[in-house]
Amino acid sequence: MGTSFRAILVGICFVILICFIVSYAELVVAYIQIGFLQLPPAVIGVFFFLVIANRLCRKISHRFALAPHELMLIYCMMLVASMISSRGVMEKLLPALIAVNYFANESNGWEDLFFPHIKPWLIPFNPERKAGQTIAVNFFERLDPTDPIPWVKWLGPLLAWGGLVLLVFFAFLCLAAILRKQWIENEKLTFPLVQLPLEFVHTGGFFRNRLVWLGFAVPALIFTLNGLHEIFPQIPNVQLRHVLNQYFTERPLNAIAYTPIFLSFAAIGFFYLLPAQLLFSLWFFFFLTRIQDIIAAIFGLRVSGMPLYPTRLYIGYQVAGAYIVLVISFIYVGMPHLRRVFRQAFTAETQPTDSEELLPYRVAVWGLIISLLGSILWCYYAGLNLAFAAFEMIVYIFIVAVVMARSTAEGGLLMTETSFRPIDLYQLVASKATLGAQSLTFLSFFDAIFTRDQRGLILTGFLDGLKISDGVGLKRRSLFVVLALAIVVAFLCSAAIHLWLPYRHGGNYLYSYVYRANCIWAFRDNTAAMEGLRTNYSATGPIFFGVGVIVTTALVILRTLYWWWPLHPLGYALSASWTLIVFWFPVLIAWSVKTPIMRYGGIRQYQRLRPFFLGMIFGEFSMAVIWTLISWAANVPAPFFPWP
Repeated sequence: MGTSFRAILVGICFVILICFIVSYAELVVAYIQIGFLQLPPAVIGVFFFLVIANRLCRKISHRFALAPHELMLIYCMMLVASMISSRGVMEKLLPALIAVNYFANESNGWEDLFFPHIKPWLIPFNPERKAGQTIAVNFFERLDPTDPIPWVKWLGPLLAWGGLVLLVFFAFLCLAAILRKQWIENEKLTFPLVQLPLEFVHTGGFFRNRLVWLGFAVPALIFTLNGLHEIFPQIPNVQLRHVLNQYFTERPLNAIAYTPIFLSFAAIGFFYLLPAQLLFSLWFFFFLTRIQDIIAAIFGLRVSGMPLYPTRLYIGYQVAGAYIVLVISFIYVGMPHLRRVFRQAFTAETQPTDSEELLPYRVAVWGLIISLLGSILWCYYAGLNLAFAAFEMIVYIFIVAVVMARSTAEGGLLMTETSFRPIDLYQLVASKATLGAQSLTFLSFFDAIFTRDQRGLILTGFLDGLKISDGVGLKRRSLFVVLALAIVVAFLCSAAIHLWLPYRHGGNYLYSYVYRANCIWAFRDNTAAMEGLRTNYSATGPIFFGVGVIVTTALVILRTLYWWWPLHPLGYALSASWTLIVFWFPVLIAWSVKTPIMRYGGIRQYQRLRPFFLGMIFGEFSMAVIWTLISWAANVPAPFFPWP
């Protein structure tokens, strides 16, 4: 089945709605990060109400009701819109382009260090003038209500960076077209994040199941109580966040890195869908990172942090080694498929096997090559060393993004977050100061916009859309047009919203992570190298990178040879990420619940209880949308939701 004009029209309306809900919730309300998860609560909540409305329309007249494939088409458009209007693009792009001017001062010396090396077409302010220009001050401190927003000054930089965003997105789209058959048909990955929306449209019995509504009631009751507590403090609330470090005050336990407990019912519901072995690996390797902290403290080892990430240096480089081995293993397992793809792309294959793919393999392969080369040249003209530009884009697209996509396709993780950047791999062999001032200046922008925070990675949305197309019989070629349209509409709409909000509210009064953290961290990190300061060579990075390579190789081999081997290499690769810092406790709960169910009740009992856990997911996500709308309409604070 293909697309319909009415589905596209409705989809565009919901794209605009999602852009507004996500932007307002995350930037103004701030307590509800509703759009950056790989299954965004905003999308699930709005989609739930859309499905209910569609069921009512069907009772009135089948003519006005949307078919399942039309509903899922709209869902895919909303999914892309949520990611773009959140951490996928806009929350990182606009603040990064202006923050260096606002936060430059005499003590940090950024005006002298960075301004001379910034290409004027990259930013909305004038790099030849002083810091604290009006366009930056008004962005962070609020524009006078009678003054117009300086749309024209932002137009050029948005078009320039928009070109790079489209090149990267097209590379991801081509990569998704190449990986689809291997991951979905050959390896049969479960793609847990698509199961809930497919349940919404596939069976009417889902909403008549009492267990679904019982699961829905648990988070609905708790978040209603917590929301009322924010308005009326005398009403009790349920704490959903605890920090364990406050209990570890004596050495060596006080060396443990930040370890919170976030109680998310939606996360427990999702992790219930995962294999018990993978769940065990996720929490086991997370605990192993904390045990390493204790061992380091016992032996009095010097502990330093991974730059810009909440983990230790020796763990961050283990993770980097694990990523490399994982990607090599993906290539090895998928080699027969990849051979067919490249044979069809580079030879006159007479029997094409890609007629039903998102893109013909020839288009996908050449599109990937051209978009990769285009993004490398774009970065080169923006000031980045050409060889390092190639290294940066290859690591970002083919290593980090692929492992993050695998973490959602196989691991069902709601959040994509890594523990290293391409520059960290470069520092295994050379100091980043060797790149020069101009390259480091551009990297300060690029890290903030693309490589440091991977939440909202749109590659996962493309792959989930392809899995959904199989579930509702939607033509993949038609999905390409719809996704492209959703990207353009979401980029334009969210850009307008993300300019209007800070100029009218003041960035300093909005969500602090977006306007006073991520946008300047890379500039701070590169300041020492820009000043010519060099640290002595340390063997810590290479040694633990080697440890990561060896351990992951052993895990891959053992998992290949022995079906019963309990430790999954993906758990080791994700062990230090913010994803597991947030979700390790829901993973542990889900494993503790699912293991006895599978052992004593079998698959039948697992299937019988599944609706309860799905109900917890859309119950928590629906509450996030409802409290966003209540906060906006009544101007009252919203409760905390446990996905920071």
